[in-house]
Amino acid sequence: MKQIDIDGSIKYSDEVEVNVESPKEFALAQNYPNPFNPSTAISYQLSAASDVTLKVYDMLGNEAATLVNENKPAGNYEVKFDGSKLASGIYFYKLKAGNFVQTKKLILMK
Repeated sequence: MKQIDIDGSIKYSDEVEVNVESPKEFALAQNYPNPFNPSTAISYQLSAASDVTLKVYDMLGNEAATLVNENKPAGNYEVKFDGSKLASGIYFYKLKAGNFVQTKKLILMK
């Protein structure tokens, strides 16, 4: 990095090496906030490139929303879910990525 002071003097910072690694495992985090109104954030991580689907279901198993449906490289992701068009209640969100499948519960309170 180059720093130029008010008096015109120039100083360079030392080199910094950053090693960015992919996550070691697939994971689905609990949404935050939970309960929520009307939106929440859902985070997940992928340890390898995968076809990813992230869907929200109601208590009867009916699909309420599809948040992700595409191939994604390894990394950390966050998706915003807007439940303003849904009724208050308990919903489930399910992440499928390769052979990884996990489901968690979220609560919409209006």
